[in-house]
Amino acid sequence: MLRRSGRAGMRGVMRGTRRPAAFFTGAILACLPIASAAAHDFSIVQVVAVIKTDGTYLIDMRISIDALSMGLPPSTHSAALSAALRKLTPEELKRSFDQAHDTILRRVRIRFDGKKVVPLVTFPEYEHPLNVPGVEPTVFGTTARLSGRYPEGAKTFTFGASRAFNAVQLTILDEATGSGVKHVLSLGENSPPYRLNEKNTENGGLVVSRYLVLGFEHILPKGLDHILFVLGLYLLSTRLRPLLWQITAFTVAHSVTLALSMTDIASLSSRIVEPLIAVSITYVAVENMCVRELKPWRPAVVFAFGLLHGMGFAGVLRDLGMPQGQFAAALVGFNVGVECGQLAVVTTAFLVVGWFRNRPWYRKTIVVPCSLVIALVGAYWAIQRSGLAF
Repeated sequence: MLRRSGRAGMRGVMRGTRRPAAFFTGAILACLPIASAAAHDFSIVQVVAVIKTDGTYLIDMRISIDALSMGLPPSTHSAALSAALRKLTPEELKRSFDQAHDTILRRVRIRFDGKKVVPLVTFPEYEHPLNVPGVEPTVFGTTARLSGRYPEGAKTFTFGASRAFNAVQLTILDEATGSGVKHVLSLGENSPPYRLNEKNTENGGLVVSRYLVLGFEHILPKGLDHILFVLGLYLLSTRLRPLLWQITAFTVAHSVTLALSMTDIASLSSRIVEPLIAVSITYVAVENMCVRELKPWRPAVVFAFGLLHGMGFAGVLRDLGMPQGQFAAALVGFNVGVECGQLAVVTTAFLVVGWFRNRPWYRKTIVVPCSLVIALVGAYWAIQRSGLAF
């Protein structure tokens, strides 16, 4: 009786210790249904704000108005949105228009001297449709125009958008001085106060901190492909030193190609880089299932794949844009942010399943199933990004 009770107790303990393993495997499995949409999704909202000498301002935002009108993510396919909107009755279309209009008013912050102003919101491409061959169809257009008059004697201007808009590339042009500045704003961030009628420059320390946040966000939560690659590195290494060798090789490699790509010394088309990044994810995961320990060639292979990932990071950094005169600060900040994101992924994985890495069931219960899921996701992306049909 005591033996049976002891065995039952041990089985209960084993079930309890394997719950994190099941959670970890389930978390990776959850990535598969959203692989298409979230593989490398880092939408950039382009915003141009003009401060005019006649006391008015005009701000153009490039965003999917169709998606806003239906309460859907900006990455939703524009042809499907357009087709759905064209089937609506005039009353339903008016409600969709109002939803997009109200969303802009709620989620955009325009301030002069710290006081919020309410702009007039229009959609010029809806009012005057653009019929351009080769351009994806849209009903309401892709430009939201915010305009109005700013308070007399105002000294500063600030722009911000809610986290729903992702990162914002903001250009401010001042007619009075004939100058302007560019800022890249992370999720939900307000721009630094722009001093009206003065020459404005951006502080180097502020640039580093802003691009550090953007680099981190590119890994967590936006960079699902990079997350899976780093998890693939983690899964095979039950000891710290082999893992550090791989992470170091990956870090050095992507840092080199990020710098070379951003200075136009060496680069590849995203049509080549993105499918190969997906292939790198699959390779690492398959190798995890085939070998039980780190082989001598693994750091070299990881270094080669790191070169590809660095070019992928460069593509994102180009989309964000670089501030004038602060190229080095932005590059360093973004790269440090990426490293912090990767360390956060490894730390999270350790906290979830790292305690059990020396258990005899660790490989069978965690390494193999998780690597299988990662390999399938990577293969799916490789086919999708290559433009091949299933």
